[in-house]
This record gives sequence, C-alpha cells and structure tokens, in this order.
Amino acid sequence: MRNFHKDTNATAENTPNDPLHGIRILDLTRIVAGPYCTMVLGDLGAEVIKIERLGIGDECRLWGPPFLGSKESCYFMCLNRNKKSVCVDMKSSDGKQILFDLAKNCDVLVENYVPGKLDEMGLGYSAFKDQAPHLIYCSVTGFGPEGPYKDRPGYDVIAASMGGLLHITGPSDGEPCKVGVAMTDIMTGMYAHGAIMAALLKRARTGVGQKIDCNLLSTQISSLINIGANFLMAGQEAERYGTAHASIVPYETFKTADGGYLTIGTGSDAQFHSLCSKLNLKDLAQDDRYKTNTDRVKNRVPLIALLKETFLSKSRKEWLHILEGAQFPYGPVNSISEVSKVTSKI
Repeated sequence: MRNFHKDTNATAENTPNDPLHGIRILDLTRIVAGPYCTMVLGDLGAEVIKIERLGIGDECRLWGPPFLGSKESCYFMCLNRNKKSVCVDMKSSDGKQILFDLAKNCDVLVENYVPGKLDEMGLGYSAFKDQAPHLIYCSVTGFGPEGPYKDRPGYDVIAASMGGLLHITGPSDGEPCKVGVAMTDIMTGMYAHGAIMAALLKRARTGVGQKIDCNLLSTQISSLINIGANFLMAGQEAERYGTAHASIVPYETFKTADGGYLTIGTGSDAQFHSLCSKLNLKDLAQDDRYKTNTDRVKNRVPLIALLKETFLSKSRKEWLHILEGAQFPYGPVNSISEVSKVTSKI
C-alpha cells in the first residue's frame, strides 16, 4: 500500500486528541453524499483511505471549472480533505483481495454504488462480513436497497424533486427552484455520519459490526419537518413562499434602497413589537390585524407590502446600524466574498 498519497487539500495530521483517532475508514464513495460523510469522519480524526478507479478516479475530479491548478476541480477538493487516496482495480481478483485485506484493518466501509452492484462484484456486505465481522458497512444510495426505484442512479436534484423540496422552493409566482448547493446530498452524508457514530458505539459494546443503509430520497422526505407535518396532521398542501415562511410572519428577506437585502425573523409577538419599534412603526404592533402571529399569517399580504416599502427607504448599511442590538434575529444577505469576511471574525 505504498501508493497512498495525501490529497493536496489535506489539513494538519490527525492527533491522539481527535475524537475518532485510531478509527480507520475504507472509503469506496464518489460524487457528493458519500465523500461528504467520510470527510466529516476524517475531520473528527479518523484515517480515511479513499479507493478510486484506475486512470479516472472519482468523477467529481472533473467537475469544473474552476480547477485548482490544472488537475483537481474545486468541487472535488471541497469534499475530500483529510483523505488518503489509492487506485484499485476492484474487478480484478488482486484488487478484491486488497480491499478485503484493508477491511480487516478498518473499522468502517462506506460505499455509494447502485444497490446490488457490489454484490455482483463479490464486494457486498455479506462478503466483507465473512472477511471482517467487526466491520461497519454503510451503503449510501439514491432510493434504498428495495422498492421500485432501487436500480435508479441517485442524484441530489432528483431526490430533491421527488422528495418535495423543489416544490416548496422558489418564488410564489415562479417555477420550482433547487437550493444553491446539494443540500439533500449533504443531509444524507450527515445522516450516514450519525448512523456510523451510533454503530461504532454499539460495536464498542458488542464487538460486532453491522450494515447501514442511507438514501437520498428518505433523507429528503424526513427533512420536510414542519412542511411535512402540516400535510400529515392538518391536510395543508405546501406552497412556495420565496424567502418567506409558511407559519411565521414576518420571516423573510427585504430589499433595501441600495439594492442590498436583509433577512428578518420574528418568531414571537414580542419580537414583532421590537421590529415595529426599530422601524418606527409602533402603531403597527397595536393593529388588530397584526397583534398575534396567527393574525399576521392571515394578513401577511398588506403587512409585508408595508414592510417592503419601509425597508426601501434606507440602504442596507443604514438598516444594519438601526437594527444593532435588536431583540429579533436579522442579518444581511451576503455574497460569497462577503461571507469570507464574516468567517474571519468568528
């Protein structure tokens, strides 16, 4: 295994103080959800050995521009820090034996092939269980190992479409929109990470590994939270509200005089009163149409129209000065370059 190399975006070496120091991950994942999961485990101190295809590697390496230098896509780099990489011909007998030998010295295997693909290659859970019964084997798929969609390849935007996220994302009078980053992939990676952590705790008690199945569609549906509950409990079909909230008003983004945007949230009547005070609209808090959140949800159209007009009277910078110290949450809609300045302060 002398062909291992640390990827160029690796951070400092893991230390004994890291929570997962001594845990070794065999990473057979590519694209986003699986690599995100193993990257988080690596961030926590695990040693991650990423297995890639000969001559090609992870498809995500080609997802650019932009590229770092002339070789690696920035997309790939953001998902694969803290990993060691080696190319293995998984279809050859020698390649399979390499993986089995590695598994005997690893704690967790993570893969995101279409269900049944690794079984056909002799690399499914049952094969690894025979070789390494202590191994925690986590499969990340699009639609799970059973059911009518199991053979479909899984991509974030497809699961987000089928799981309802696109239906509730976008302007009220516009088309469905996807989120700016692959949130369904990321959430699935985090679900898988949490399941692996739980499995490691159980193995500490029993000494035995297990099989974990995570999939994009189930993750997306479980993440509908209040929107899903509104339908299941109250029969309320969801709508698109742009940056607004179905059950809290005001809770959205407002344009300012200089073209910038501010996001305001008032999760309680007291916070709404504070907003009215900051905007010099104290009479608004006493208006029967807006006294409670229930009232404000029912009368959101005239209230939001008035607030939009108010926020257009000053620049974003002026409003941020006025809102300083407010009892309600607020913040500017930052560009990515502005975000980099924010992170330098925290």
